[in-house]
Amino acid sequence: MDKEFKLPDLGESIVSATIVKVLIAPGDMVKEDQTVLEIETDKATIEVPSEISGKVSGVYVKEGDKVEVGAVVFSVSAEGQAAAPVAAPPAVEKAVETPKAKAEEPVTVVPAPVAPVQNSAPVSTEMILPDLGDTIESAMVVKVLVKVGDKVEEDQSVLEIETDKATVEVPASASGTITEVFVKEGEHAKVGSVMFKLDSSSGAAPAVNTVASAPVAQPVTPSQTAAPKLTPEELKEELGNPEVTVAPPRVLLDMQPPILKNSAPAAPSVRRLAREIGVDINKVPGSGPGGRITLDDVKAFSKALHEGRVKDQPQAAAGGFGIKHQPLPDFSKFGEIERKAMNNIRTKTAEHLSYAWATIPHVTQFDKADITDLEQLRKKFAPDVAKSGGKLTMTSILVKVITAALKQFPQFNSSVDMEKKEIVYKSYFNIGIAVDTEFGLIVPNIKGTDNLNLTQISAEMNVISEKARNKKIGLDDLQGGCFTISNLGGIGGTYFTPVVNSPEVAILGVSKGAFEPVYKDGNFVPRLMLPLSLSYDHRVIDGADAIRFLRWVIETLENPFKLLIEG
Repeated sequence: MDKEFKLPDLGESIVSATIVKVLIAPGDMVKEDQTVLEIETDKATIEVPSEISGKVSGVYVKEGDKVEVGAVVFSVSAEGQAAAPVAAPPAVEKAVETPKAKAEEPVTVVPAPVAPVQNSAPVSTEMILPDLGDTIESAMVVKVLVKVGDKVEEDQSVLEIETDKATVEVPASASGTITEVFVKEGEHAKVGSVMFKLDSSSGAAPAVNTVASAPVAQPVTPSQTAAPKLTPEELKEELGNPEVTVAPPRVLLDMQPPILKNSAPAAPSVRRLAREIGVDINKVPGSGPGGRITLDDVKAFSKALHEGRVKDQPQAAAGGFGIKHQPLPDFSKFGEIERKAMNNIRTKTAEHLSYAWATIPHVTQFDKADITDLEQLRKKFAPDVAKSGGKLTMTSILVKVITAALKQFPQFNSSVDMEKKEIVYKSYFNIGIAVDTEFGLIVPNIKGTDNLNLTQISAEMNVISEKARNKKIGLDDLQGGCFTISNLGGIGGTYFTPVVNSPEVAILGVSKGAFEPVYKDGNFVPRLMLPLSLSYDHRVIDGADAIRFLRWVIETLENPFKLLIEG
């Protein structure tokens, strides 16, 4: 039986790779550890060595294909057991004699039609359980839909299986008569194991079967596409030689990805994301091979839905930004309850934060700033700022510091466009301030903070805070933000993980400052320490960049003169 080589696990949550170069072809002898593929992931270009040895009997990928981990790449016959060429029967040899081709003309073998061979041996095909994607190695057989003697047609469902992700119907990829069944209901079957044997001699031959024909030598020009060469085993089978035993070809039950009942073509992980963010997977246009839906397709559709560019998505039975919930129990059975409708601000907050959490890979970095000296300066200059109608607070100081930090680290002043696979860098600086109101959380922003001094920023903060609390905030105040600051220090707490305010890529959480013993100049002294929490979008910001950004902010708070030098 042929051995199969599957694309190995590539680590770091990589589920697929693009084939850059295929270094083998049918008929080649391959050895263990021999490089057979060049692939490209989102991390690097990799040479893939073979884990098996033998004569290559089939290659199932081509350059440019995107292949999932665990998919069959090529197969080999058992090492050292490749059948030697066998001469065709005399009658056939006579039938295919042709004049010798000229030496300078390339010759290839192409199939020529011949009369059907009577009483030929059956064409036996092994059907194996296909790759199920998403690192799934086995599945439970729920129902076997055929039995020995049944005739099946291509694409007819022959098996119902269940993984930990979904229930899947597996269709046949060939027509013929079932001769053997190797699986039973209730048992687990491994990917790549044989499910059925099929006599396809009376039905349509599977895609991997050879054409029943005799070879005819024909001169062709180099520009012509060469027809596939028949192996000795295929030639024996097609000539109906009953004295030669040929290993049956193996075909996947479904050469395309498994099809979910009443569902679009998508991997279980993609369907799971769609369910979690309330997207109807059947309405998502697929950009993958054969219209297959990818994670990026679901996210792009979700974004379009959120922005109102898609109108036909049903929102019933969904909460927040379309996130579907399990039905709640009847709480009234346990005691008295009261139901209140969400106000518009709470509804929009739920929708926006659900979208941000579902589409942005969040990471949060924590650190503390020693603001003992800064707090003394703040108290000293607060009366001067108050005369101009502002209130000098730690938040207004942070607005000025963050604006300077965004100039030092431009990736923090950007947005990610996954539809176009681009990063949008901004040259303007609008800093959002999360404001807690009795109606809910809103985030107006101060425009052009790079052109405002600390007194002007403090005055602007007073204005937008009052407008927010009095429900006077305008649409323009809520749009165009670059970075958000959320300060909970007036309430309490140490650290928290703020959610990035999409389409921004970072947000700074500020907690309550407190005096702590700090070892300084050989002694422990009381210092006012401010806890900071930086959440960021890992698609565009790496951890090293995040801590550099946060340390720059902290060093500036601890040494305000740094703002004049570098800001």
